[in-house]
Amino acid sequence: MRLIILSLFLLFTIFGYSQKNQTIVTKACDELKEFIAIPNFGLKEDDILKNINWLQKAFDQRGFKSEILTTEGNPLFYSEWIVDSSLPTALFYMHLDGQAVDPGKWDQSDPYKMVLKEKDENGDWKTIDWNKLTGTIDADWRLFGRSASDDKGPIIAFLNAVDLIRSNKTLPKFNIKVVLDGEEEIGSKSLAGAVKTYREKLIADVLIINDGPVHISGKPTLTFGCRGITTINLTTYGPVKPQHSGHYGNYAPNPIFRMAHLLASMKDKDGRVIVPGYYDGIELDEQVKKILAAVPDDEAAIQDLLQIAESEKVGANYQESLQYPSLNARGISAAWVGAQARTIVPDNATVAIDIRLVPESDPIKLVAAIKKHIEGQGYHIVDHEPTYAERKKYPKLVYFYHKKNTYPFRTDINAPEGRWLARAIQQTFDVDPVKIRIMGGTVPIAAFINELKIPAIIVPMVNPDNNQHSPNENLRVGHLSDAIKLFHGIFNTPMN
Repeated sequence: MRLIILSLFLLFTIFGYSQKNQTIVTKACDELKEFIAIPNFGLKEDDILKNINWLQKAFDQRGFKSEILTTEGNPLFYSEWIVDSSLPTALFYMHLDGQAVDPGKWDQSDPYKMVLKEKDENGDWKTIDWNKLTGTIDADWRLFGRSASDDKGPIIAFLNAVDLIRSNKTLPKFNIKVVLDGEEEIGSKSLAGAVKTYREKLIADVLIINDGPVHISGKPTLTFGCRGITTINLTTYGPVKPQHSGHYGNYAPNPIFRMAHLLASMKDKDGRVIVPGYYDGIELDEQVKKILAAVPDDEAAIQDLLQIAESEKVGANYQESLQYPSLNARGISAAWVGAQARTIVPDNATVAIDIRLVPESDPIKLVAAIKKHIEGQGYHIVDHEPTYAERKKYPKLVYFYHKKNTYPFRTDINAPEGRWLARAIQQTFDVDPVKIRIMGGTVPIAAFINELKIPAIIVPMVNPDNNQHSPNENLRVGHLSDAIKLFHGIFNTPMN
């Protein structure tokens, strides 16, 4: 059923709030369009500063006290509304930067010029007049633009929920602090140091992260943790230069086959990692399994979406699979294929691996275990391009490169902070939230939790099919409306 967003009259009824010329949703869409018009790729600091300047005006005109916090990289934007020093404090984390864009792959002329679209009779998205937002609004309309969902949409929803509080001449039931990251999409390398530097300013009772999509069911969602990540690159070697496969096939070792055997040695036929010690410390007792089973996943629908006949057997279902560290070959490169294919024995093969970490995982131990496993397959490991002497001495060589770790976190699903947010959701939407123990992706937020020693909960707000990080990123208008309502509901719900 196509939903119609609340009219101005209905908004007045529910929120005790009205605008002279437009609904709160229309105003939020206009403000989001203005915000998205500022490019925000994290490697362009000048653009990040322009975004921060825009945010400073937007927050300050709403009565917040704002600062720009310098870091070793891009600055952080910080703002606060201290209602009463005797009240508890919530720290909200979002990010203002976005992924890079390839304009040629978007179905619009400029990804930073947000457009409004609806589906036509063929199910295709077509651009419609922006001025339609001043009339009756269809919740299924979409706002297309870079960072519409990830993560500028939630920021705009936050600001407009503050407008509702101000217009009703009420106050939040707790103190509010906001920190907006300017380099989340490029790894937040400066975040850990910044949290140490500004610890006293950032101290709070709970950290609320507003990033990512709601559960695929569309129901309001609380996520109590996220996996971390670490990466490894491996390169196997054949002849020093590609060689004619007629002359040297069956004689010169083929690095692709060597890589294939090496990767295959790390997992069984059902996808479980068989590197000794990889799953150490992970136990899913009956209580945890009950929590995981309560998430309304449709396994058949997930497999249909992925177009796979069956899943791997790491855990009994989708949620259980997320409780274990993954071992994913995310890309492989060797020689040439397609029209460029050549009859050669390649000189090397490289695989890029990512490992999603869970709190029980020690990335240092996992990486060491993989190294030991590789050595057990007869390989000599180097951390550089092998020399002539090394090539002659060791029949099997592998280059091993490991990057920095981003750590996971998990808050107790029964924590009082979770009960508070669940109460806010129930009172706002008259439905209990989906509670997810840990999500599959990574938010580089462990620095906050480890340094500030506070519980953290992710409150996602955008549609699951938002194309974040990809061309044609979008935000469903109904989800923007719900996000405003949810922030408003949280602000009006006492923590105690």
